[in-house]
Amino acid sequence: MKKIIIFLVCISLLFPLIKIQAVEEKKEENKNSNILAPNAKSAILIEESTGEIIYEFNSHEKLEPASMTKMMSLLLIMEAIENKVISLDQMITVSSNASGMGGSQILLETGEKMSVNDLLKGVAIASGNDAVVALAEAIAGTEENFVKMMNDKVKELGLKDTNFKNCHGLDEEGHYSSAYDMAYIGRQLVKHQKILEYSSIYEDYLREGTNKKIWLVNTNKLVRFKEGVDGLKTGYTEGAGFCLTATMKKDGMRVIATVMGEPDSGTRNSEVSSMLDYSFAQVGLKKVLSKKSVIQKIQMPKAKVDEIKIVPAEDVNILYKKIEGEINPTYEVTIDEIKVPTKKGDVIGKLYVMNNDEVINEVDLTVSEDVEKCNLIELYGKYIKNILGGNIKF
Repeated sequence: MKKIIIFLVCISLLFPLIKIQAVEEKKEENKNSNILAPNAKSAILIEESTGEIIYEFNSHEKLEPASMTKMMSLLLIMEAIENKVISLDQMITVSSNASGMGGSQILLETGEKMSVNDLLKGVAIASGNDAVVALAEAIAGTEENFVKMMNDKVKELGLKDTNFKNCHGLDEEGHYSSAYDMAYIGRQLVKHQKILEYSSIYEDYLREGTNKKIWLVNTNKLVRFKEGVDGLKTGYTEGAGFCLTATMKKDGMRVIATVMGEPDSGTRNSEVSSMLDYSFAQVGLKKVLSKKSVIQKIQMPKAKVDEIKIVPAEDVNILYKKIEGEINPTYEVTIDEIKVPTKKGDVIGKLYVMNNDEVINEVDLTVSEDVEKCNLIELYGKYIKNILGGNIKF
């Protein structure tokens, strides 16, 4: 009996050591498989125009995104500016809720007035929590309403790993995202080219000419130290660790890299830099068609124009591995029944890029300009014109 007890005691002492060894082996396995960002909890690298994944590791793991949250906030802010909900020169009065935000700030005071332009700088450059809340309230009335807009946008984009509880990124239960979702939110954000004018600034000042002048320094150091990097967003909280989504353009190609849960800012920057270099060394981008390329012309008797031009909704690009060389793809199109009126941007079909009978990319088709319906007088005029031109015979 004594021998059995001694044996059980020995096993109980060895079990924690076995468990620790298993955990360490798992960590080492993950580290070996995550060759581009070995210290990150998750990582992803995508090409912007096609959305193709160049590299990923644990990209769907749900983690705290910290201030990378602000990419979604910035996306909604840019949409609000373009839709004239707010304007860059509009003055925003800062609420006590906004001025009371903790974490990174631009030191806004309750009742202070600041332009949307300067608040945008405060968010994009210095990651000001107070600035993003002030903008959120100006757009949606309350931060809560704005957060609902953020989550609605997540659903609209078809992202599955994200739930926002605030617009700034401070740790909060139920506030999470993934490297995959963050990269694809970043992809949507850079479609608004104006944001890169802000996120590429390394340093600037607010309240110049006053005794409350503040120096802004970009939290994303790569915009200064790595040529071609012009955004996007850093993040850090105790729960999230060091995070970064960065974008770089070179040789006509833009890539987006995201890492989450890095141990420190130096490692984060170094590993993202390596990911960006890897992408440009490994893959190239070939333009198949531009968004101005006319795919087909269709006669529309009831439209004000004689014919409408079918074009891609965006440039049609393909990604290829440099080691394999460029490919020469073909394409096929499907066009839906076109109704009049139809606006430019309305989806009226699909273009499928093919390589050896395999679909490698697909892009929406639209019309080159708004198509308006003829009134009765215009319709009669077209009829007479066609008779005189010999297009209609009796």
